[in-house]
Amino acid sequence: MAPLVASSLRRGGSSVLPRDAPLPLGLWLSDEASRDLDRPGEAERLRDRLAGLGLVVAGLNGFPFGDFHGRVVKHAVYEPSWADPARLEFTARLARVLARLVPSGTRSAGVTTLPVGWRAAVSDGGSIDAARRALAVAIEAMRRASDDSGIEIHLDLEPEPGCLLERAEETAEFLAGVHDLAGQAARSHLRACHDVCHASVMFEPQDDSLEAYRRRGVLVGRVQVSNAVAFDGSGGDFRALRIFDEPRWLHQTTVLDGAGKVHLFDDLPEAIERAPEGFWRIHFHVPVFAESLGRVQTTRGDVGECLAALRAEDGCDFLEVETYAWSVLPAAMRPGSLDEGIARELRYVHDLL
Repeated sequence: MAPLVASSLRRGGSSVLPRDAPLPLGLWLSDEASRDLDRPGEAERLRDRLAGLGLVVAGLNGFPFGDFHGRVVKHAVYEPSWADPARLEFTARLARVLARLVPSGTRSAGVTTLPVGWRAAVSDGGSIDAARRALAVAIEAMRRASDDSGIEIHLDLEPEPGCLLERAEETAEFLAGVHDLAGQAARSHLRACHDVCHASVMFEPQDDSLEAYRRRGVLVGRVQVSNAVAFDGSGGDFRALRIFDEPRWLHQTTVLDGAGKVHLFDDLPEAIERAPEGFWRIHFHVPVFAESLGRVQTTRGDVGECLAALRAEDGCDFLEVETYAWSVLPAAMRPGSLDEGIARELRYVHDLL
């Protein structure tokens, strides 16, 4: 069974985290685990087991397909892409499982997914067309799961640096095109997932991101509250960044030069080797409460900006605090325990709200 990897906040009501209410979770399921839970009675058994622990599933993370916590993940997390039928089969299965995992009375719930695929692997016209068609079919799978359960199930594309869709503007345009292909009823079942860290790494203002979705009539199904590493590289000394060079996940790095151009490097080691001067942002999910980590800064201020910019019309009632990199944080920066770190994150976001 896959691990629980994120804690969540539901928006609305008098309190975001009522003391006596169950804790909502974002749950990651691998393809293998999703097959297990798709069997009769298995999702319900897990739902009841979690309820006994004071936990409820609020949504699923359908981005990683295989082992997201293996020794080396890197580019493998973007496979299979939406041009591969295996991605559609996996996602449709997650929609069915999600509808059975959430507690009764749930109004809506979403599955996050990758923004088509890693750009170098899916940038040809054939792959993009195949992805559009697959997503149109996925919308129908979301609709069927919604009709069967009475819960509005939606699929949320999550733009990320280095992928085919990196920014909100291009993601909104792509999603609106799929809506046109599948019919306007698709708007409820295919949405965006806005990751604060990802937008920060692309030097994209949070309010600009959300406004881009509004202009194209694209709903935001989920906001992932996350924090990135920031660094002033104008001095040419990058030794402080080497402790963030870890082998498991890809840490896309951008550098904003003096002319206002953003340069993207696939991974941190490549950026350190090239050592361009400018302002750096690194896709490394650090605790959302951290304003600095040793000699480096973070993009923590963007978390507050995003939450302040959200509107009811955006359609988001699910905030997911998504720091998955606790185990690879430099040792001196880790909390005393994982539960202590997660609790501190939730308190921090609760106070912002």
